[in-house]
Amino acid sequence: MTRVVAGSKGGNSTAKRPAAKPSAKPRAAPAAKTASKPLRHTATDKRKIAPLAAEAPRARDAGMAAVEQTLDLLDILARISPVATATLEREAGCPRATALRLLAALQSRGFVIHAEAGDMWQLGPRWDVLQRAAHSQGALAAASMPFLSALAKATGENVYLRARDGLEAETIAVYQADPVLRVYTEVGKRGPLHAGPARLLLAHAPESVQTQVLSQRLPRFTPATRTDPTWIAADLQRLRVRGYLITADEVNAGAASVSAPVRDASGQVIAVLILSAPSMRLRPPRPRQLLPQVLDAAAQLSRALGGPAGQTITVVPAANGGPLPGAHTAASIPTSPASPAAWVR
Repeated sequence: MTRVVAGSKGGNSTAKRPAAKPSAKPRAAPAAKTASKPLRHTATDKRKIAPLAAEAPRARDAGMAAVEQTLDLLDILARISPVATATLEREAGCPRATALRLLAALQSRGFVIHAEAGDMWQLGPRWDVLQRAAHSQGALAAASMPFLSALAKATGENVYLRARDGLEAETIAVYQADPVLRVYTEVGKRGPLHAGPARLLLAHAPESVQTQVLSQRLPRFTPATRTDPTWIAADLQRLRVRGYLITADEVNAGAASVSAPVRDASGQVIAVLILSAPSMRLRPPRPRQLLPQVLDAAAQLSRALGGPAGQTITVVPAANGGPLPGAHTAASIPTSPASPAAWVR
């Protein structure tokens, strides 16, 4: 390329300069630096985002409140049924509109039934399906194991859970404190209601079940087995008042036990928690010394099942076992009989 430039002596002169060589690689445009700086919101953006951020926790809180109110309504229906809408909203402590909305949702799924005559509500048939599923899946046994384990480890004795199935008692959970200790039952084993710890189940069974059991010829398993229907009927009343049962040798010779009832959310006795050991290990006064721990374990399991907490009472001195320590949860613990042989009650 030829370029014309001004000369130093007034004339024009020409000079040749070599053309610039093209670059081997074109220079790339600088990359935008977006990752190095955090995203900043303007004041306007923050005003728009703040209500949205606060709305999520409020929605979660409202959802949890609805769940709790629904469970409260179901608990009431389990205890009182049928029940009027006004009673439901009062007991649950929620507005009528909220109660009706929740009940309508439960009704649509078959969990509750509404009778327009009298505006009454009761539990629906859907619960039968859930109850059968819970029973087949061993829900009660699974729920009881932490409490059986804790009691067994604290006392060093085996602990069982039994429930009534028709006219018999069935063992549904066992926790063995020590592998060398003899176990007097096993999961699935069935036994009588009139003898041993299961008599506590009979005491809280419907009257029709009691009548049917006591009208039969009652088998005798050991010399200590009670088979007199009149005596058993009177003892059932004593057990409902007393709230516990201590037995020895009634079903298995050489076996003693301390038992307490387990209640569900409706307050009904659905099982019996049993501490069992050889009679040589449960000689008086040890059964009454272990009684508060058995009662506490049964009360804790009842609370875990939604049952009543029970009342706190002060245990009175036992004539044959000395004073029982502390205050405990139970229906009642009366003064033990004066006779040393009467500790088995």
